[in-house]
Amino acid sequence: MIPNLYSSLSFQKQDLIKGLLVIFCSLVLTACQSNTVPLEFAPDGKIVEQAIALQLSQRLTPLSEQLNTQKPKLDISNINVKKIAPVTISNLPSYHLTGTYNLKLILPRQEVKQKRNKFDVYLQRQAEGKTWRLLSKDNKSSNQEAVWKSYVIMGDLRPNN
Repeated sequence: MIPNLYSSLSFQKQDLIKGLLVIFCSLVLTACQSNTVPLEFAPDGKIVEQAIALQLSQRLTPLSEQLNTQKPKLDISNINVKKIAPVTISNLPSYHLTGTYNLKLILPRQEVKQKRNKFDVYLQRQAEGKTWRLLSKDNKSSNQEAVWKSYVIMGDLRPNN
């Protein structure tokens, strides 16, 4: 018969070994399930520009309707991303971007230029990886947990060749 080394240990040592094995296994499993969002898949400048334009359009449309005027055309330039933070929202990789941009509002009778406007956007790549969505927190929600609204970012999202 082959001697069983485990049976020769005292019960306290057996419990200690079992406990250490459980801790080790849980650490390994936790490390394998990391939800780190990779920065290499962050949105490019064109997506950020489209997100800013969509955000501005959502604010300008009700104002234009209320004033009964034509919605101005937007010319966004000099986008400068100051901070990009990868986050996970609804189990999908997302990115919180902040920075500045220049804006030219083209109205029927004039142009208005604004420099160094601040932006703060949450962008989420969809599961299939072909489309992006602009996310915004729903401030009307009374829940403790954040409720997000999402809007498809339109435009040609294929890579440039």
